[in-house]
Amino acid sequence: MESQTKISSFLASSSASINNDPLESILRARSSNGTAQSPKEQSNGEAHLKPVLAHLESETSSVLSSGRTTPIPEDAPPSAHSIQHARRERRRRMFPTVDYESRVSHFDPQSQHRDFRGFFTLFWIGLLIMVLTTALRNLKDTRRVLRTSIFSMFTKAPLELAIADLFMFLSTIACLPLQQAFSTDKWSWGGSGYMFQHALQAVWLVAWVYLPFHLEWQWTHQVFFTLHSLTMLMKMHSYSFYCGHLSECHKRLRALDENNTKVEPTEDADLREALAFEVTSPSGRVTYPKNLTLYNFVDYLFCPTLCYELSYPRTDRVHWGKVAEKAAAVFGCIFLLTVTSEEFILPIMTEAAIRLESVDAYPDIALILLESISLLLFPFMVTFLLVFLVIFEYVLGAFAEITCFADRHFYSDWWNSTDWLEFSREWNIPVHRFLQRHVYGISRRHMSRPIATLITFLISALAHELVMFCITKKLRGYGLVCQMMQLPIIVVQRTEFMKSQKMFNNIMFWSSMIWGLSMISALYVLI
Repeated sequence: MESQTKISSFLASSSASINNDPLESILRARSSNGTAQSPKEQSNGEAHLKPVLAHLESETSSVLSSGRTTPIPEDAPPSAHSIQHARRERRRRMFPTVDYESRVSHFDPQSQHRDFRGFFTLFWIGLLIMVLTTALRNLKDTRRVLRTSIFSMFTKAPLELAIADLFMFLSTIACLPLQQAFSTDKWSWGGSGYMFQHALQAVWLVAWVYLPFHLEWQWTHQVFFTLHSLTMLMKMHSYSFYCGHLSECHKRLRALDENNTKVEPTEDADLREALAFEVTSPSGRVTYPKNLTLYNFVDYLFCPTLCYELSYPRTDRVHWGKVAEKAAAVFGCIFLLTVTSEEFILPIMTEAAIRLESVDAYPDIALILLESISLLLFPFMVTFLLVFLVIFEYVLGAFAEITCFADRHFYSDWWNSTDWLEFSREWNIPVHRFLQRHVYGISRRHMSRPIATLITFLISALAHELVMFCITKKLRGYGLVCQMMQLPIIVVQRTEFMKSQKMFNNIMFWSSMIWGLSMISALYVLI
């Protein structure tokens, strides 16, 4: 109790001079002869770094150093011992303390922080500011809140689009009776079955891609319909070729049952086990051909995946609040895409097209193109991010919630990509898995890895070229060439020297992405 009173009186006497403190001779570092040094002497010499020599010769007064403070003699006042003890442990102080520790910043490459949702919020606030300022400017200039040239396109033939899309969706069910026929002995998938499926898919794609041109739809309708058609085509292909493979496995499994030998060879036993494992889902709940039902097929069509499996991981129930939230976000993103195109892309394209009609010299044409591309950099970057969000976060997320589809890994951190191959894997995981399984994987069985990669990129580039053709009604091949040029760039980026330049490669990725989108769009529209 007496020592606590002394400590309290010591802390209260903060106005006392430190030179008159009786503890000064004890807490101050000592010189080699055991006498206390003055502050001036400590600053001029190195004696304060030496260990205490006093009392070390006495067994009763020997004190082990903590490594943080100088040992004190036993005859020191209780307050000195309390201070010594305080130096060895951490405790909440009477005066607010700032805790410092060794750590890196959030954006440091070694940082463990991965949550940047605040920037996601900032992105939406920025878009809200953009819409408000645009509305005020339009209200001042035209007495109208928004321009309506693109908005009016949505009101033209919406019922016609809905009916055509419904029939296109229903036409995919033709795959089901075909696969049911392949599961029997009447028709073999390995014979002519897969060739018939290829021909059917080709005719199906040509018919539905031609329909929007025949009906002379607006580009907004045509792009949506074409993208949906390509999605259904990939679903049909995956369903048919995987079930066709399972039909062959099932027939080989039944053929093993007809083996009348009393002792089954080891190879047949191993093959039987492998085939049985192949025709059974990972969960063990579904076995081919019991999956060939209308319910299973329609469920697969609604699931946000392009690769068919016998079963998928599921959540316990549908959260309709999340479905409503994502549905609202879809319409919000479409609204923002329309405003961005209407206010910041279409006027620049229109003005550039008028200016190009009045010039013939190549330097003037190049100057107009460069100016237009530079003005389109920010609008197309916003458009790119909105398209990413509306597809991979909201549309696929809504269908995943409706179907209780548990695997929501539709994209990875593509924004950290250091080469185009990494971007192609992480930007669109459903399409990447489809191409890896049904294009690259099949091609790799018959050819080398570079050729299989070339074929995969070529098919992807042709699909992108088809979409650009639907938008602009021009077959130019700018996007095809640019996408195929990624292959030699990847070879350079995969060298040992370039692989280590992660920051530089990420800068080049974003620069080429932002510039490429604006350049390709300007070339398709203006040239």
